[in-house]
Amino acid sequence: MLTPVMISLDRLFARPPGAPRHVVETGLDLTGAVPGHLHGRFPSAEGDWLGVVNYSIGYADGRQQIVSLIDQLVPFHTLRLREPR
Repeated sequence: MLTPVMISLDRLFARPPGAPRHVVETGLDLTGAVPGHLHGRFPSAEGDWLGVVNYSIGYADGRQQIVSLIDQLVPFHTLRLREPR
């Protein structure tokens, strides 16, 4: 069963405080939230939950190409339920 979710890229790819920025205009846009589909879940040994999700990330320069990520483990705190389309 696929559950529609939004993945917070800001949380998933959080930068350490004070980390220097090196802007790459053709790099992946790891900000905001993107739609995805949750299709599995696993607990960690410390009691945190991880979701198995499929989602895509675009490029910062706005090109039409995307990077499709399949069967990725992401922490549940980065996921929010969304209405199906």
